[in-house]
Amino acid sequence: MRPAPAELKRFLAAYDASIGTLFLAGRAAVLAAAPSANELIYDAYNAVSAAYSFSPRLQEAFCHVAAYAGHVNLGFNRGAALPDPDGLLAGSGARIRHIRIGAASDLEQPGVQRLLCLAVEEGRAAAAAAAPTRGRAAGASTIRPTHGAKRRPAAKR
Repeated sequence: MRPAPAELKRFLAAYDASIGTLFLAGRAAVLAAAPSANELIYDAYNAVSAAYSFSPRLQEAFCHVAAYAGHVNLGFNRGAALPDPDGLLAGSGARIRHIRIGAASDLEQPGVQRLLCLAVEEGRAAAAAAAPTRGRAAGASTIRPTHGAKRRPAAKR
């Protein structure tokens, strides 16, 4: 599996170690389902997140992992359209749904794995439809710049 970039580890160091561990477990689950996906990493104003796409663009991202001060979410960018017979998805927005990850073992649940596989399929289709002649996923991890004040935990000393 692709190693976590040093800068991502540095971003996660601001959080409790358990949050960093859950984030990296979520990252591993996504990359196991989609090893050739591009990883777009953001140190945003209230979270560290990584979005996964089969194009170089965030618009075609199919899922994301986000670390907040007290929890980690595995998000599905078009989750409102995914079948969820187990009722695992939370959220009420027009598109995005998420699962709060409480333990790395949550990621192994059959329902979570099913949602992840469906999201990967949807992501491949979205990337192909958006730009059939543009470059595909190369399995690259990229740090994306963000602007504004950070509202996440300060780096530990």
